[in-house]
Amino acid sequence: MKKLILIVGLIWGLILGETEAQAGQLADRLSAFPNWNHKPTVQAATGDLYYPEWMEGEWEVTSTLVDRVAPLAPKITTPGFKNNSKRLNQPIQFQVRFKAVELLPKLQIFPLSLFFPQQDSDQQNDGKIYPKIVGDRAFNGFNISQATLGENAILSVKVDPTNPNRQITVLPGNLQLISTVTGRSYEMPSDDQFIATEISQQVFESPSLIYLNEVETTTAYQAEFEGMGAQSQVKSIVGEQVTAVYLSPKDPNFFAASGHPVTLYRYQLRLVKKEK
Repeated sequence: MKKLILIVGLIWGLILGETEAQAGQLADRLSAFPNWNHKPTVQAATGDLYYPEWMEGEWEVTSTLVDRVAPLAPKITTPGFKNNSKRLNQPIQFQVRFKAVELLPKLQIFPLSLFFPQQDSDQQNDGKIYPKIVGDRAFNGFNISQATLGENAILSVKVDPTNPNRQITVLPGNLQLISTVTGRSYEMPSDDQFIATEISQQVFESPSLIYLNEVETTTAYQAEFEGMGAQSQVKSIVGEQVTAVYLSPKDPNFFAASGHPVTLYRYQLRLVKKEK
């Protein structure tokens, strides 16, 4: 169960709507690992997360768990933390893709638009449809789950058609994991860097058990350009990702944890673009 929860954290990190973090907040957070004492500042998740244009396309991903920490151990930890030591420095590979979607311009109503300007500076008001880059959530989630658990361990990964922030992973034995992104933020320190964080409420359901927790996934991407000037292209991306698990208010150790993460996992990512 714990292993599945970590997978969904990785899934959201790669398919991670439009709330820009204060400059440097997320970069500073990654630099401070593993000294995380609270959740990051986020706002309510609405819509999808829009990636930089250089992330569009299909990618071969290598993900390696390089560190794991239980700050409150041995008093408080999470199920399966010890077993996950077997995954340290063991790379897994899978495919993900990011695609362009057409985004309708936002409706402006006079005179409200004078007092409540649009928050997305990339979206204009000339009636045109603009493309945005988003993660293919179902495709990415299924591939990551299969790579981690095995080809027969996952029946499907579905995204709620009415809510892109709600994802359902279905497993054999009438088991499912429902993950709902409740908050997110992002920042772009430079044109070749992109950092995003998401907070997800997770519910693992089986015929005899319901287990709840909260997961933060913070990921930094760095583009690697090839070529010069107008001919330059992004053929690879390197990344760092941290997944932090927080207890549900229904957990008996919730107040003892005092808002601290109970486990943290750090991954190194490398994405290589597939040739068409």
